Amino acid sequence: MAVPEEITHRGLLFRAWPIILANMAPPLLGLADTAIIGNLGDAAALGAIAFGALILSFVYLSFGFLRMGTTGFTARAAGAGDHSEVRAIMGRALLLALVIGLLLLFLQLPLEAIAFYLLEGSPAVENAAQVYFRIRIWGAPAALSVFVLSGILIGLGKGRLLLALQVFLNGLNILLDLLFAGVLGMGVAGIAAGTLIAEWSTFLFGGWLLYRELTVNKAHDEKFWPVARILDSASLRNTVSANTDILLRTLVLVLSFAFFTSQSARFGDVILAANHVLVQFISFAAFFLDGYAFVVESLAGRAHGAGRRDVFDLTVRKSTTISFFTAAALALLLALAGRQVIALLTDIPEVRIAANDMLNFAALYVLLSFAAFQLDGIYIGVSRTRQMRNAAFQSAVVYLLAWWLLTERFGIDGLWWAMIIYVVARAVALLRYLPGLRASFAPPDQSEGIA
Repeated sequence: MAVPEEITHRGLLFRAWPIILANMAPPLLGLADTAIIGNLGDAAALGAIAFGALILSFVYLSFGFLRMGTTGFTARAAGAGDHSEVRAIMGRALLLALVIGLLLLFLQLPLEAIAFYLLEGSPAVENAAQVYFRIRIWGAPAALSVFVLSGILIGLGKGRLLLALQVFLNGLNILLDLLFAGVLGMGVAGIAAGTLIAEWSTFLFGGWLLYRELTVNKAHDEKFWPVARILDSASLRNTVSANTDILLRTLVLVLSFAFFTSQSARFGDVILAANHVLVQFISFAAFFLDGYAFVVESLAGRAHGAGRRDVFDLTVRKSTTISFFTAAALALLLALAGRQVIALLTDIPEVRIAANDMLNFAALYVLLSFAAFQLDGIYIGVSRTRQMRNAAFQSAVVYLLAWWLLTERFGIDGLWWAMIIYVVARAVALLRYLPGLRASFAPPDQSEGIA
């Protein structure tokens, strides 16, 4: 059977650009909240938004597995042409998201107590942040369910629908923020209420989009929700097991970056601030590299579900090439224009000087990070979550060893070298499992076409 025409450099770019734009939407959501309250409120209100958003972002980030795990299962089922299983995956994942969301609502008081014990602010900031948190936490079931819907769309390769979902969320949120905080003068409570309504509305809108999309391949005599398959005990165990693996992998990754920040603080406030600026460049590059990784998740998963190793290999080659050249372009742009951007981000002379001195480390990190993004996409797509978990722990050990050996001798340069070694180790650890993954495909003459 012929290889799908979409697996070309041009086809991959066409599939990636809506996802790249969609990736940029969540930070813009926070930026919009900040801009509106920053112009309509006072310093305490702005600080409250920062505190409240930080708490909820950390909580929601911990459950990012709802998106990643769903993508892999969906892509494989779609590749195998099992449309009923796609709907069952959606049902199982939404059930898990709603259970976790309701649990967060039940535990909101202890969560609030712990969060505000760890964060320190003025009484005015903390009081307003508590108002913000107590309103927005009621959007937890919807926000986590939107993770699931996004995972389904990525697994099906529906990048444009994902972009539409994010545009809807951001556009509605901005309009409601302006209405509640601006026109009605509700301040921080208005910002929280606007985001809460936007999250639930986006869940309903996304559910309608997917219902329409998935009904196309449903037989007339089939129910949309195959309840028996949704509640199948083995499938539920696989879902929980895969999501647990991804949760552990994500926590290791988050803690690794937190460790970098805490170690930066040991070198003083100036270095801490300079590294914070440089990490923003790394985060910006991640929007692009994650876009290609999301495309790989869909294509690799569908190829695995269809038993098409030839399609899988071509997907890996083509996507890795385009990801490498994108990373190289971003690293070059950072090296050439980074000083000018740093000057726009901070007017503190000593922070500018320190960031400029370490700029090449950030550029090198961006250049070498593409392989980790691509391999993450591959393993998420084929649902090899145990290997992802193991690779996360293995690379973290390498990271800590490099930090221990290098920082004492080379100072802040050693810390940056440890981070660069870490992102390479993440790729190498995953690469070790790739031969076994390729061997798991059915022989070419037993393969079926991609649905």
